[in-house]
Amino acid sequence: MFVITADQVGSRRGADRAGDLIAALERAHGDALLLPADQTAGDEIQLATSTASTALAIVLDATRDGRWSVGLGVGGVRTPLPDAARKATGTAFIAAREAVQAAKRADGRFALRAASEVPESGLDPGTTTTAEVGGAIDAAGVEALVRLLVLLRERRSEPGWEVVDLARGGRLQKDVAADLGISPAAVSARLKAAMWRAESDAIAPLERLLAELDARADSDRTR
Repeated sequence: MFVITADQVGSRRGADRAGDLIAALERAHGDALLLPADQTAGDEIQLATSTASTALAIVLDATRDGRWSVGLGVGGVRTPLPDAARKATGTAFIAAREAVQAAKRADGRFALRAASEVPESGLDPGTTTTAEVGGAIDAAGVEALVRLLVLLRERRSEPGWEVVDLARGGRLQKDVAADLGISPAAVSARLKAAMWRAESDAIAPLERLLAELDARADSDRTR
């Protein structure tokens, strides 16, 4: 399972944006959430999902404007589920808590923790994991790759986001150009500057890596 915990940056100096983010994430991903997105403490929100694709999409949405520190936890969720995310427990929630604290000090304000790598699970954070021994990528490696994507998006200009948001829906470049009143060549140039192709090509491999981390967490729980 995947738990995402996001904490608003500089909330004491600005308005509480938790409600707006919850509404946006519910619209985009509500059908794939285990529980409705929840405001857990002050300006912090929490979500849980069983799918790697939804977890990655939520991370990318939440980190887009730089206003949130975002932690992604991979592990177990205790069942039966309660009626609210703030009441739920499990190793994925512990890992997400560790991750969001690390995200506050990290480039891109993103961090990832797997349940087997946080102190509360009974392992020292520096302990070598089964994934490392087997030569497979571990949580730190997946974190680094997701962070690269977050940082790539962080450098995208508003004109870049404008064409990317339209292109993401499958619109043809000529139709995007007509909507924006610019030439197809200008749309192509903006997409190239926005590194849209690089982002698109990275999504599926990152989803597979996150799914592998989740599968290992399931394996660890059944031993």
